[in-house]
Amino acid sequence: MQVRLRGPQGVSTLELDPESTVHHLRALVFAATHIPPPQQHIKYGYPPKPLPDNTPLLSSIPITNGEQFIVSAVPAAITSEPAPPMIPAPKIEGPDSVALPGRDAGYLQLRVVPDDNSCLFSATAVVFEGGIDAAQRLRTVVAEAIRADPETYSQVMLGMPRDEYIRRILKPETWGGAIELSIFAKQRVASTTSSAILIPSLATRLKLLHSMSLPVDATGLARTNTTLDYDAITLSPLPVSPPDFHTSVFPSVDQTILLTADNLVAQLRARHYYTDTSNFDLRCGVCKQGLKGEKGATEHAKKTGRECDSGQVAALLIADRR
Repeated sequence: MQVRLRGPQGVSTLELDPESTVHHLRALVFAATHIPPPQQHIKYGYPPKPLPDNTPLLSSIPITNGEQFIVSAVPAAITSEPAPPMIPAPKIEGPDSVALPGRDAGYLQLRVVPDDNSCLFSATAVVFEGGIDAAQRLRTVVAEAIRADPETYSQVMLGMPRDEYIRRILKPETWGGAIELSIFAKQRVASTTSSAILIPSLATRLKLLHSMSLPVDATGLARTNTTLDYDAITLSPLPVSPPDFHTSVFPSVDQTILLTADNLVAQLRARHYYTDTSNFDLRCGVCKQGLKGEKGATEHAKKTGRECDSGQVAALLIADRR
């Protein structure tokens, strides 16, 4: 359906689906007027009345074809605390989003997380929690899952005593991997069949080869590629929209999402946003011995007596290729 939008910059026409949400409407208003959603004051109907935010679908208000919306800007809430310093958003060169097929279907976008040993937890927090603030809490989720299931997460499975693994995974300097992803997948499948998309990160010199999706299968296990760094992919309704409007969890049978994600990853590969973790060239930062791939680095760490945890491995790996 078509609706009219009357704002500070004039009148425009918006295309809306009858099942559009108020959040989606606010995203379109943001694109048309550049008024951030928290500062939008939207009225509809005659006489004009405020648009309710507690109604999920526009059709339930109801909003019909030809409706007129009047939008104005209200001042942002004033706080006595000083404004935080401006931190530039992470950037990568070239395209970092791909449009989904179909009119107004949205855009899959790369969401870069900080390049540190918590990148897997940060990327998972983006897709499941909406932001990286939950990264440390997800470490606790992993620790509790391992503690509660000694049969699945045995010393043999973990490669070290269970208490030691739990102690390490709670530390911010410890990497996450397939074990952690399988736990997140099991937790997710308890409520719904869904997919979250994580892809390798450019953030370090150790670039990665494969995309990694987290489809939940019948057992709830995650099918993963071994990687060192992770970013997330989310679905934005517009080329540019606030993260609050992004969708990050999708039906696992949605081939359109997965194929479009493959397209985005292909663009990133073309820009060398990866390396082959099994074949990249490394050298030990201590003895300078040449190493081949992540497996070679891990074996070298064990052979030389260095603990093969994230901190030690991070100290070992120096990429020869740039």
